Amino acid sequence: MKFTIKKEVLMEAINKVSKAISSRNVIPVLAGIKFELTSKKLVLTASDNDITIQTHIDCDNEEIIKVKEEGSIIIQGKYISDIVRKLPDPYINIEVVDELKILIYTENSEFNLNGISESEYPNIDLGESKSHIELLPSVLKEIVNQTAFATSIDENKAILNGINFNITGDMLECNATDSYRLARKVIKLDKVSKENQNIVIPSRNLVEFTRIIDDSDEMIEIHIFNNKILFKYQNLLFQSRLINGTYPNTSNLLPKDYLVKLHFNINQFYDVVDRVSILTSDKDKNTVTLETDGNNLIMKSSSAEIGRVEEKMTITKDQDIDVKVSFSSKYMMDALKSFNTETVELHFVGEIKPILLKSSEDETLTQLVLPIRTY
Repeated sequence: MKFTIKKEVLMEAINKVSKAISSRNVIPVLAGIKFELTSKKLVLTASDNDITIQTHIDCDNEEIIKVKEEGSIIIQGKYISDIVRKLPDPYINIEVVDELKILIYTENSEFNLNGISESEYPNIDLGESKSHIELLPSVLKEIVNQTAFATSIDENKAILNGINFNITGDMLECNATDSYRLARKVIKLDKVSKENQNIVIPSRNLVEFTRIIDDSDEMIEIHIFNNKILFKYQNLLFQSRLINGTYPNTSNLLPKDYLVKLHFNINQFYDVVDRVSILTSDKDKNTVTLETDGNNLIMKSSSAEIGRVEEKMTITKDQDIDVKVSFSSKYMMDALKSFNTETVELHFVGEIKPILLKSSEDETLTQLVLPIRTY
């Protein structure tokens, strides 16, 4: 294998696939990036058995890459990344000598690395399914931004560590919950899916994928299998395992009716919750109490060791009913941050019933926060 490549192009490709390299990997070969060079393209692959990322660079432009000899090798990810990033030259030469020795050089620099035979790399199937759904990158990013924060980090609740994608016809319903809150996003697909799907994708894997894609108008193809999911976007393939198990029926958590609906400016309400939470402590679950008195909303919190705080703001209600409920300020602020709207509605069902957050400006998003008993 021997080629010359534009530094910034190689660095971009390495940055993408490096997201799949884990520092905790017990299999040495998986700490490397697999380079496969043909006359048509240079393919880079990295995997940690949880996710696999593959990207390619077309070899049809000699100003970007000049192929001198085809071949394949595995190069240790950390070192190739550091070397390419720190070399000042616009072009870098990479050559395999004596089968497993890698020479990386420019006019004034030369690095010699030990490589690993590509035959030692696990066989990873990145094949596509017969049918797939499509989403714009901006839509997938919005789904992840509005739901991922609500997933559980408790490894004993593995099924709740992921985002549930439930596809029925042309509707995609995404749910995330940690048992104390729920985030739900519903999207209408451009095409009807040939088969219904109900899967759970590890939240951190989805977050990682959205970090390496841009906001172009090119669609992401989503291919779903029994135990994995493949995202195909531009010159990138991103494959993730799925979480086994049955996701809880979260529809049962959503109240069908409410006693009163409160309307308020989302930024103003967020700021009030934020200020009132200053005098809460972690052991108190950052608990704050909301009360209404006519069109006044009163937020309170107190701590025996720290002190107490009270703040008022004006709201509107659809019923002349006063409410009182306590909740985690952190969970409420996380839910509020997920809305890209100016106003939000708080559906109050009862003092110990779930609090529902919606916005008439975006009916695709629902947030639910469980109250906290304070007596």
